[in-house]
Amino acid sequence: MRKFPIIMLTFTLLLAACVPAATTPATPLSPASVTNTPLLPECRLVNLKPTPGPEVPSLFPPISEDDHVLGPADASVTVLEYADFQCPTCAGLAPVLALLGIEYPQDFRLVFRHFPLLHRSDYDKTALAAQAAEAAAAQGKFWEMHDLLYGKQSEWKSLSPADFERWLYDQTALVGLDLAQFQADLNSAAIVTRVQQAWEDGLQTGLPYTPFLLINGQIYTGPIDYNSLKQIVSLIILGNRQVSTCPPMTVDPLKQYIATLHTEKGDFVIQLYPDKAPLAVNSFVFLARNGWYDNITFHRVIPGFYIQTGDPSGTDAGGPGYFFVDEIDPSLHFDRPGVVAMFNTGADTNGSQFFITLVPAPQMDGMYTIFGQVISGIEVLALLTPRDPMPGITLPPGDILFSVTIEER
Repeated sequence: MRKFPIIMLTFTLLLAACVPAATTPATPLSPASVTNTPLLPECRLVNLKPTPGPEVPSLFPPISEDDHVLGPADASVTVLEYADFQCPTCAGLAPVLALLGIEYPQDFRLVFRHFPLLHRSDYDKTALAAQAAEAAAAQGKFWEMHDLLYGKQSEWKSLSPADFERWLYDQTALVGLDLAQFQADLNSAAIVTRVQQAWEDGLQTGLPYTPFLLINGQIYTGPIDYNSLKQIVSLIILGNRQVSTCPPMTVDPLKQYIATLHTEKGDFVIQLYPDKAPLAVNSFVFLARNGWYDNITFHRVIPGFYIQTGDPSGTDAGGPGYFFVDEIDPSLHFDRPGVVAMFNTGADTNGSQFFITLVPAPQMDGMYTIFGQVISGIEVLALLTPRDPMPGITLPPGDILFSVTIEER
């Protein structure tokens, strides 16, 4: 029997900066000023292995018209699920995947494949449940039956197979099915054979359990809670926005640059320091002028300490696809509220995320690149919704940063 190695799809490397999806190369941000401008030697692209796209070949059969699919064919993220309708973990996963489809209607595609665990004596209705889904599919109602079977699993899981079949007939009106056709199809040879074949195909492939997930063709064995999967989906989608070149140096250290941040709680203004942190200011201006900061969230707000933003994925793990080096100016200190600095995950890992202090924070001196100071509207920062992204924590929605306007003087 052919087996495959169980390899967890990890996004550890993406925690610092994502990379473009293989099937959707990122288009470099390209303001008119970049032509024939030398790249910054102090900046480097993050040369990580790209996240594969949905069409990359794998050990599994390619998605076809025989599969049950929700979402656009050109979605950035395709989750292929092998599942069993009597599996309780599958029932818990179903609303999570449905919510991701609602949240990312243009970027998320779900593909369902049967893997009925026919060898399990306690799964005595698994074949009949899969047959019911296929009988509903014959009337164009697969997903309606899918949702009903998982949503009401607690009602039917303890029924006898005969009682479960009668229960199914009673549900046909809720699903919008023609009862006579459903009865004829439920135990038809064609559908029984299809379900049996799904089981045999799963065994031949070596599927170890249900639910079994592929994300863009890679085996995923990580957490399947909403927050964990949302982070993965968000980071893959972010890859489509990332740049493929470092930003060219366009700021003039002898000029003044003023940034106005427009938020749903009001505006505030930052005086940037191109003379003291030219790389940070140049990157910030480059990203701001090209919409990187448009309609993103303040993903971390710690009252009495600082606020953080700059990650369009909202996960606290996204970046623009490049890092640039630290610029620690000994004359600048975290000695007041409103100090603006680059967030990093270690030396020389500055990207797009930045934070603003709400109080003096001298313990941060020498650790982060300071590149600006809030000069008006600092009271807006105190109005932002507190939130601190942590694994397993459900967060309130973050306040939106609508856009950043740059004024050059």
